[in-house]
Amino acid sequence: MKAEQILVPTQAALKQNAILAGLSPSMITEVMETGRLIVLETPQQIYEAGRPIREVYFPIDAVLSVVTQMRDGGSIEVGTVGREGVSAIPLLLGATTSANESYCQVPGHAVVISSDQFRRLLSVGDEQFRNVLDRFLQAYVNMLGQLAACNGMHSIYERCARWLLLTHDRVNSDKISLTHEYLSMMLGARRSGVTIAAATLQQAGFIRYAHGHIVILNREGLEEASCECYGVARAQFGPLLGSMDGNKGEANLNGFQRSKPAGQTPSLVANLRVHR
Repeated sequence: MKAEQILVPTQAALKQNAILAGLSPSMITEVMETGRLIVLETPQQIYEAGRPIREVYFPIDAVLSVVTQMRDGGSIEVGTVGREGVSAIPLLLGATTSANESYCQVPGHAVVISSDQFRRLLSVGDEQFRNVLDRFLQAYVNMLGQLAACNGMHSIYERCARWLLLTHDRVNSDKISLTHEYLSMMLGARRSGVTIAAATLQQAGFIRYAHGHIVILNREGLEEASCECYGVARAQFGPLLGSMDGNKGEANLNGFQRSKPAGQTPSLVANLRVHR
């Protein structure tokens, strides 16, 4: 694993995370003085299952994965956190540890503070900060139930499109660093099935995949290929992202901009809906 790259937190960087954007000016100053702006690499550990959570991460353009490990050594993603949120969900619920583990899913930047400092920020009693945290926690919990249903009801093609859309919403680029092996773990599916799904999405002109990178070519096509669960996620997290400084509406959000259609293939989209 590469050595952690540490940068100087700036107010502009803090404003790129929906939770940090809700801080008062004095709290922003405190985070800038004591926090770190780092570059996360995949699969850098965020916290371990059963161990005290020492640090809190606010993603800027990185995406964090929350994973449950099974006795047979397998693992499955049960949640993700991007620039709409914070890694401190267990702390918000009054815990100091988690039964799950978390690590960087998509490389990028994040602001990091200690868990003690996070608790101090909570103790200040700033109503705006607490409100945005509560909105994020409610949206996150709602999505846990939706994704559980999604994994049981929808095809690997639909879930793959949904995952790519959710990830695209959280990064500042159309290019996502991702291997088929890693995506299969995120979707709880066999690698062969994910490979076929990605190949079909590529054949339709929605994505381009090569050498561990996926490039989003046509968001509208991906949205058509995705199941209804992406729309639910967008309804949950869209208002949080829209509240960030400099974002005046959905059209201005990096993640919700529409790419120009690259030519859809209706028969392929139909296949995405049919095959499980």
